[in-house]
Amino acid sequence: MPPPKHRPSIPSEATVEIDGRSVRIAVKATARARRYSLRLPAAGGDPVLTLPIAGHFSEALAFVHRHRPWLAERLRRRHPPVSLGEGDIIPLRGRETVIARLPGLRGLTRLEDGEPPRLMVAGEPDHLRRRVIDFLKKEARHDLEAAVALHATRLGASPTAVRLKDTRSRWGSCTASGELSFSWRVILAPGFVLDYLAAHEVAHLIELNHSHRFWRLVRQTCPDMDRGRAWLKAHGARLHAFGAE
Repeated sequence: MPPPKHRPSIPSEATVEIDGRSVRIAVKATARARRYSLRLPAAGGDPVLTLPIAGHFSEALAFVHRHRPWLAERLRRRHPPVSLGEGDIIPLRGRETVIARLPGLRGLTRLEDGEPPRLMVAGEPDHLRRRVIDFLKKEARHDLEAAVALHATRLGASPTAVRLKDTRSRWGSCTASGELSFSWRVILAPGFVLDYLAAHEVAHLIELNHSHRFWRLVRQTCPDMDRGRAWLKAHGARLHAFGAE
């Protein structure tokens, strides 16, 4: 019996030429993958090529080359990351707000109204990003808990918990046990978007699906739902650029 053929190892990265520059692509082989796939993380970072454990890297690379026009277009459209440093502008509740630093003070973050408003953050520059995110999460929790309570009362639903996450693939979720989760980045969207997302997940407490009855429930408690859905489709990807590392 001839010895088994040696299977070439799959590298952890590859490089392709796109628009005259070299683009690094992260390569991941997983048991869950059933086919070759290529995605561009909304929050920044390298494109990711995924292939089955039994896949062949040469075939996966050929797959990437066939999809270079798609990847080039997505790279051109991707928003550059915003580090949340001093002088950066964030769309807090949809209103452009300037991050400003208060040197020499400890533990203080406050929002000052003006044109434009300013988010005043105490402490050293190295801690600025974390403190801005902590503030945004606190504001997101405040607004989401109020919106969830309103829609739950309207629909006669009872959530068991409201949690914040930093998700990339979805803005909210609902478990069978009644736990609602939301991306904290929704605080960077206009208020009607956050209201729609809260209504969407509360409606899932009654209909854990996207049936016609589910959408009727969402519209019943949030008549302006179409505006929120349209805004997220058009602008939601931009929110992932804020605070991306």
